[in-house]
Amino acid sequence: MPQGDHIELHQKRHGKRLDHEERKRKREARELIGAKGKRFAKKRYAEKAQMKKTLKMHDESNKRQKVDDDVQEGALPPYLLDRDQTQRAKVLSNTIKQKRKEKAGKWDVPLPKVRPVAEEEMFKVLRTGKRKTKQWKRMVTKATFVGAGFTRKPPKYERFIRPTGLRFTKAHVTHPELKCTFNLDIISVKKNPNGPMYTSLGVMTRGTIIEVNVSELGLVTPAGKVVWGKYAQVTNNPENDGCINAVLLV
Repeated sequence: MPQGDHIELHQKRHGKRLDHEERKRKREARELIGAKGKRFAKKRYAEKAQMKKTLKMHDESNKRQKVDDDVQEGALPPYLLDRDQTQRAKVLSNTIKQKRKEKAGKWDVPLPKVRPVAEEEMFKVLRTGKRKTKQWKRMVTKATFVGAGFTRKPPKYERFIRPTGLRFTKAHVTHPELKCTFNLDIISVKKNPNGPMYTSLGVMTRGTIIEVNVSELGLVTPAGKVVWGKYAQVTNNPENDGCINAVLLV
């Protein structure tokens, strides 16, 4: 019989895999059989259906629809003859109704599609060991964000190495309406389009959504509260330019 919690101790010392939670959820879902499995599948089906409805609702809120009604009698100016008449479909009538129903929102981002970055381009393989035969360490070659309270693991156990020269704490954020650029602190990396692993590592490539501290701008909510953090999208290649340029999502 084991005399100690070896697994928990190992996780405390060396941490967990980056996809630990996802693998655990899938493993637990596979173990459910019979009536329990059916109930779980039914619950997940309902959750996914609700998510699709919400996303569809947000898509329709800014969609243009053709008017099928008969055109009114009378002559039309020449410049309107080849133009379809459209109307705005406003599904969410007011902000209160929107807040109640919204569980997943979609942003109109400046760069909706970006080039995927290959793993060979993102990481450099580091050979370790006396004979340089071990190849499990990786060095990140892109710009990264590391929090203020970050402490490195011992070099022997550090799998992903984020070089100090490629760590950034500030970004040049442009406000699209004010047409002004501000040098703001980065709070976190919200989403990297290349995958959740790069998001958890804090890698910032073109198209990444970051959260920045906008308390200096003096933005307030309709209720009068000061806005501390807002999202922005990185629009340049930071590893080439040596700085981070982003556009604020408003």
